[in-house]
Amino acid sequence: MPETTSPILIAVPADVKAVENYHWHASPDTYLKALIRVAKAVPLIVPALSEEFDIEAVLDRIDGVMLTGSASNVHPDRYGVPPSVAHEPYDPERDRLTERLIRATLDRGLPLLCICRGHQELNVALGGTLHAEVQEIEGRMDHRAIKHQEQRERFAIRHDVAIEPGGVLEEIVGEGPIRVNSLHRQAIDRLAVGLQVEARAPDGTIEAISVTKAQGFALGVQWHPEYWAETDAASAAIFEAFARACRERRS
Repeated sequence: MPETTSPILIAVPADVKAVENYHWHASPDTYLKALIRVAKAVPLIVPALSEEFDIEAVLDRIDGVMLTGSASNVHPDRYGVPPSVAHEPYDPERDRLTERLIRATLDRGLPLLCICRGHQELNVALGGTLHAEVQEIEGRMDHRAIKHQEQRERFAIRHDVAIEPGGVLEEIVGEGPIRVNSLHRQAIDRLAVGLQVEARAPDGTIEAISVTKAQGFALGVQWHPEYWAETDAASAAIFEAFARACRERRS
């Protein structure tokens, strides 16, 4: 297939799951389907074995990087807070992989889209900190997913976010507000130097960030645009903007 028409390739870091005495390196298919169906991309799952292969060899072959959400939390050791059983589960192998991916991706100027856990990982990788349980802070909303057997209900769009004027996100989705499905326990506490706020929840929680001096597209969102990317305009716009940046970077 000619280079001009071949699909963009997007690296997606794996989560590590213990199943039947194996360690599986996997990613939820909602993210992969959004890349395939909306971004018109081919996702490539990168195993969380980053100390056993050269990250640069992966980045030589791909057009962008997307960090997914996960049931696991960023380990508190990475942002200077004592770990607690109450804040589990953790996935330290993914933590190591994504920190290296984030730094190498930004150094190269490759497009970077960070969703939920990825949004938090971006802040931590650049020196910021997290609230381990944002719902425990007085005056904050409970951002956790509701308990429901149906994923459509768990990931339903539930609240507005205010878009910062003049920012990267406003260029993508308009001036807002937009409604989102923000499901999380951890949230940004101290914003890393080099990041700027792109959106906030009604309780002040930082819901979107961008890298101020990035060479290209570098956006983090706390919510889950992948779940409704085929039907929700703002969700689709984020994936489409990411895909455009990947194609422009390739050309």
